Amino acid sequence: MTEKPCTPLTGAETAAFCSQIAMILRSGISSLEGISIMLEDADNAEEEELLNKINTTLMETGSFYLALKDTNAFPDYMVQMVEIGERSGKLDDVLNSLADYYEKKTALDQTIRNAVTYPLLMIFMMILVIFVLITKVMPIFNQVFAQLGKQMSGLSLGILKAGEFLNAHLAICTIVLILLAVLCFFLLGTKRGRKTLLSFRANKRRGNSLTDQIGARRFANGMALTLSSGLTPQECLKLTTHLIEDENFRARLVTCEEDMTNGMDLCETLLTHHIFSGVYAKMASIGSKTGTLEDVMNKIAAQYESEVDEHLSKLIAMIEPTLVIILSVIVGIILLAVMLPLIGIMANL
Repeated sequence: MTEKPCTPLTGAETAAFCSQIAMILRSGISSLEGISIMLEDADNAEEEELLNKINTTLMETGSFYLALKDTNAFPDYMVQMVEIGERSGKLDDVLNSLADYYEKKTALDQTIRNAVTYPLLMIFMMILVIFVLITKVMPIFNQVFAQLGKQMSGLSLGILKAGEFLNAHLAICTIVLILLAVLCFFLLGTKRGRKTLLSFRANKRRGNSLTDQIGARRFANGMALTLSSGLTPQECLKLTTHLIEDENFRARLVTCEEDMTNGMDLCETLLTHHIFSGVYAKMASIGSKTGTLEDVMNKIAAQYESEVDEHLSKLIAMIEPTLVIILSVIVGIILLAVMLPLIGIMANL
């Protein structure tokens, strides 16, 4: 009988879990004892089931990373970071960092949901207004033109024909709109869809895309953690590569690893393959020469995090005015296509 997988945790739940485990480890209690303590205070059956599964795997393997991975309830990024934390001996610092990361991510996701809800309503209203204009209002204007002994032509006639087509094929148009709504939900509401959308943007704007910024931030954060454990830069690079979700960015890191095997310097290959921008690559180079690469990586990670937040804030801020402009232009074109010829006819009467 196949064991039922645990329910994936939300961002807020993941942040709370990381914070609790970090607090336990910093107080000198082992992860196994900590899970047992949390198990005693479990609030519901799902939480108890999750902690029991972690506890069982932890007793069998002694690895907190494997215990989390076996549940399939935690994000891949968190699991990979925990593996690095265990290998570097800084699991408490990693978990504390993850708690902050998922708290910020949860707040950002909520901000994005709130920001997207109103524009989506606007899109619906925009489609409704345009539909009413071309299917209900345009025929009335056509009757007015007929009473004046004229006929619609040019753009106004094209809009009228479009309205007649929509009326005649209402079922097909409804299906198309539903498919578009499903596509929007997939791209914006699912992890796989967002990954596809970000990958498409990355291909269009390599080097300064949101995907590259997120990848560089994760890479710099992982490098700082692994470097602090005394591992060589090449070993750190190999471990940190697993943190990256974007396939293009990960492939570039693999190439960097191959270059380092052939004798190339870490910072040189990071600049060559556009892992960091010129300024950050120069910072890393100076940090490598002065023995402060770990601190420099922390600073680079913090800077990339600020850039990602700024990038997302700009995207969110652009949505509403863009939709207002689009709606205004479309409605204005429809009305002008009818009113200008009508005004001309009335002026000649």
